[in-house]
Amino acid sequence: MYEVCGEKELKVILALDQGDSISGVARKIDENRETIRRVVNRIEEAGYVAYDDGLQLVDQTLRDAGLEFLTTAAATSPPSITEVYVLPQFAGLYYAFTSIDAVYVWTRGGYQVARDPEDYPLFIAVREQDVDAWKTFFDRFGIPTAEERQPADDLDGAIQVVLEPRPQIDAEMVDGRPVIPLQETVAFANEYYATFQSALDMLGRMYDDVDTDANYRREPA
Repeated sequence: MYEVCGEKELKVILALDQGDSISGVARKIDENRETIRRVVNRIEEAGYVAYDDGLQLVDQTLRDAGLEFLTTAAATSPPSITEVYVLPQFAGLYYAFTSIDAVYVWTRGGYQVARDPEDYPLFIAVREQDVDAWKTFFDRFGIPTAEERQPADDLDGAIQVVLEPRPQIDAEMVDGRPVIPLQETVAFANEYYATFQSALDMLGRMYDDVDTDANYRREPA
């Protein structure tokens, strides 16, 4: 009963959506595919997941229990910056990385604008009707949320989540992470060209038909 209750097993249970492939789950939680294949085999043998046109949880209460354990553990060991990038996968809500984090995702981690680890905002676009649910979700982990970036001096910790409400989410998947479309990301980077010039050069090399002409030359607020 206890042999399948490790960290990676918990991550798989929390991140898994019906119909996911092993590769898809591995990308969501930034883990090696072969490692997750072995994890899935173990929890399938234990009766936690099954294959039926993709993976699915046998009992959704497993996810609820796993999330409850995770939030309890966060009170003792708060999530790191790396872990916070994975956390939204566990919410069961639609979202997409946006703003600075969209540039980070589309460059596949190749460009990360300088952000102080002691003052680290994470930017995600969410559906308007889900704003309260997202605030509740992150509050369980002690992570403050707002619709505008908050001054670091007003916060107890280093990490905050900036929510960008939208009527609907138009997301693409890059390395298992939902992110706003490439052209929207490029437009954002063009707007703040002085900050993202290197990122625009990188995006231009990585993707065809990317217009990196800057129409604006102002810094992010």
